[in-house]
Amino acid sequence: MTFSSDNLIGGARVPGSGTPWRAVEAATGASLEPAFASATVGQAEHACALAADAFDAYRATPPSARAALLEAIADAILELGDELVTRCMAETGLPRPRIEGERGRTVGQLRMFAAVVRSGAFLGARIDTAQPERTPLPRPDLRLCRIAVGPVLVFGASNFPLAFSVAGGDTASALAAGCPVIVKAHPAHPGTSALVGDAVRRAVTACGLPDGVFALLFEEGIAIGQHLAADPRVAAIGFTGSRRAGTALMRIAAARPIPIPVFAEMSSINPVILMPAALAARGAEIGRAFVASLTLGAGQFCTSPGLVLGVESPGLAAFEAAAADTLSGVAAAAMLTPGIHRAYREGVAALESNPAVARVAQGQPGTAQQGRPILFATTGAAFRADHRLAEEVFGAASLVVRCRDAAELRTVLEGLEGQLTASLHLDETDHAAARGLVPLLDRKVGRILVNGFGTGVEVGHAMVHGGPFPATSDGRTTSVGSLGIDRFLRPVCYQDVPEALLPAALTDANPWRLPRSVDGAAPGA
Repeated sequence: MTFSSDNLIGGARVPGSGTPWRAVEAATGASLEPAFASATVGQAEHACALAADAFDAYRATPPSARAALLEAIADAILELGDELVTRCMAETGLPRPRIEGERGRTVGQLRMFAAVVRSGAFLGARIDTAQPERTPLPRPDLRLCRIAVGPVLVFGASNFPLAFSVAGGDTASALAAGCPVIVKAHPAHPGTSALVGDAVRRAVTACGLPDGVFALLFEEGIAIGQHLAADPRVAAIGFTGSRRAGTALMRIAAARPIPIPVFAEMSSINPVILMPAALAARGAEIGRAFVASLTLGAGQFCTSPGLVLGVESPGLAAFEAAAADTLSGVAAAAMLTPGIHRAYREGVAALESNPAVARVAQGQPGTAQQGRPILFATTGAAFRADHRLAEEVFGAASLVVRCRDAAELRTVLEGLEGQLTASLHLDETDHAAARGLVPLLDRKVGRILVNGFGTGVEVGHAMVHGGPFPATSDGRTTSVGSLGIDRFLRPVCYQDVPEALLPAALTDANPWRLPRSVDGAAPGA
């Protein structure tokens, strides 16, 4: 299949304009064909207008129709075959197994949301029947369900070219909720985005849905993305990327005459807490496992373990020694983009130049396009005195904080910003001490792990990929798992509304056979 470099608007391929630009092969820095041209302001506005026009018709579709669309998208992505995999490998530098795994995750979460939609529970339908004879005041007929918020703007992520991009979790959950989606493709992998975008377009057409349900726009810079974020027809934004870009979108959204929510996943260093008994029993084993997590995907995961906390002890020394020995044999790896590689070098250089920081070990040197993994250490006092040591270095770099005692370790944790994950490594005799840390951690993070690392996010019904700011812009939500649909729904109550005017989800006939609570009784009770 030969893909087009055109924007996808209204079910049609629409050429962009301006100076042509090309994707860069991550491993070599060479340019890749074809050339892309950015969408115009007029094209962005046209995409928003079509999405707004399609909204009411699309949100009124039965759950079965939306589920069929999600499954059709999944099938269409698989039909792209190896062309998608090879193009994605070239644009990201990620190895085949990672891309094939991510494709499986992308298809899996589309099908998961199809099942969520078919179940109907996501609508939260509930009915309080009228009680006209109630005294002193009668009760009206009250019916509630959740409806889609409107067109959603999704920004493709650099580090997950499939699972967090054109047909990724934000798009899947928004489409499941009944929201048309406008995707702003990430400029680092436009070919991958074009292939997946055309798969989505073909699925929308095959399912007989309005063309405005999906649009894909290309841009090398940020102006069109900012214009889309400010468009009054956009009702919500999904974003995965840097804190700087995420907070810029938050400012644009907040400054609108009618502000809208931005669901941005941004910055996290994912502390790893090493408890004393676990360190004493298996510090070296934990150190080796830590390096495997740190260097996975060249450290370019939002859940990469960027901070390690432990009390100074022989066990912590064993952890560091094993981590250093393992890390020294790890090869440098291609990073996703020149910009990410440059930021990684700058972050490492800042740690290298800090007099309170010591290098513990680093991996093998690489080419100009590759990131060399590295591990640093500092003291608890130095970490608390310098807020820069808590800043994320996106890539395979981490900092060990050697605390004097358990009290200082707790103080370090209390000073941290919001995080996506926190990992506790412990043995049974550590439970009492860990019990005092859990209430602190669950105020700080979206996911607590025991004897594991945050890298590797299971797509399921109980997963939370979120956390307090700056991990995300709204710690009440998740961007991974079935609860991601909640971001793009809002409740509406219909009081004494005639049957003929009610949404299908709330009519007495219940044509969609939805689970509904009646007078507070659970569905099916």
